[in-house]
Amino acid sequence: MAQVGKRGGRNFGFGRQLSYAGPQALKDLFGDGHFATVKAHGDRWQAFVQWCRSDEGPGLNDARQIDREILMRYATHMRELVDQGNVGIATAQNRLSSVNRTMAALRGDQHVKIPSPSKALGLQRSGVRSKAPQGQDRVRIELIAQALSKRQQSRVSAIVLLARETGMRLREAILADLPRLQREAQQLGKINIQDGTKGGRSGASAPRWVAVTDQVLDALNTATEASPTGSRNLLAPNESYKDFIQTVVRPARDLLHEHGLKGFHELRAAYACERYEQLTGFDAPVNGGRVHREDRELDQHARQQISRELGHNRMDVVSAYIGGRR
Repeated sequence: MAQVGKRGGRNFGFGRQLSYAGPQALKDLFGDGHFATVKAHGDRWQAFVQWCRSDEGPGLNDARQIDREILMRYATHMRELVDQGNVGIATAQNRLSSVNRTMAALRGDQHVKIPSPSKALGLQRSGVRSKAPQGQDRVRIELIAQALSKRQQSRVSAIVLLARETGMRLREAILADLPRLQREAQQLGKINIQDGTKGGRSGASAPRWVAVTDQVLDALNTATEASPTGSRNLLAPNESYKDFIQTVVRPARDLLHEHGLKGFHELRAAYACERYEQLTGFDAPVNGGRVHREDRELDQHARQQISRELGHNRMDVVSAYIGGRR
């Protein structure tokens, strides 16, 4: 199907559904042939459409509403997927490039795009962290938490502390069953991170036990105090996760940036670096630590343990948090 009507229509005239319009615009751009190219771009476009419809996406179905800010948010999402080990850097860069190509096909111009997919990701293709994560200094984290509370952002303050002290992802911190975690902390001296985890990684088959420290207890207490009345987590009973992200978390990111913290994922990496030092007695590689030949087994054991605590099934992903072996 070729373009319907003028470009001023929904999805620039390529149909009512964003998922349908992208491939149609690509076919219109490339004409007959180039089937593999059109399919590759189209498949990557579908990943973008799925994000648009997800809890963290903008919730739109019309390409006319897509601006550069939304594309950069998608780039941030892809960077987080790479950090978490869910996609490779090459895959992430290809997805961003295909979104650029499809947007150009839809719009008929280059005015709305991600300027440089590689720079937007800010990652090396090795997938190994080369810069020490922000958020390792607890004094700075406490200042950020206090600043958020002063701006009536007590729930985001709780997220910051939970991410730093337990290694939780953003979604996990928001959806954590606080009464259960409080009970486990008091009775067992450890907590099992199960709520808001990646698909298929929750329940008895994938336990994520984290030892309770004074800092963990403080973080849980802060989160419990910030939890809305009638809720077991940080969402109000009548509040959706998507609305909370858009109206509460996203505006708070500016304050994080003001304090030199580029995102919540840095706190997860800071947790991993601290755990590596606790488990091995050495600084994490990204902090300048060097593992000698006789300590390789200790290094591997620490990486396996950190991988479990972060909710990953692959030990090699840990390099994205603490750096590679030296």
